[in-house]
Amino acid sequence: MVRIFWTDESKKWLREIYEYISLDNKKIAKKVISEIVKKTEILKTFSEIGHKLQDFPNRNIRMLLYGNYRIVYLIKPNSDIDILGVYHGALDLKKHLKVIE
Repeated sequence: MVRIFWTDESKKWLREIYEYISLDNKKIAKKVISEIVKKTEILKTFSEIGHKLQDFPNRNIRMLLYGNYRIVYLIKPNSDIDILGVYHGALDLKKHLKVIE
């Protein structure tokens, strides 16, 4: 079975998203974070469902969308998945994405 791992970087992004949204509404912030995590559960069955990022041709790095957010993940050779980050759609991924070697 495929396992999903959240990197420290991805956890940092989730905290920042929560903190930003919670300034207006903590209940909605919790819901958004919960839904982002829930969205990644599909990867256990359909790991290649996300769009492959062409900026990293030698890596199997893909992206799922949730609202205004891009969930970027790496499919490792053993088929496990690392969530690399959750980025707002307005951000430049090349600038913010820290690819784990």
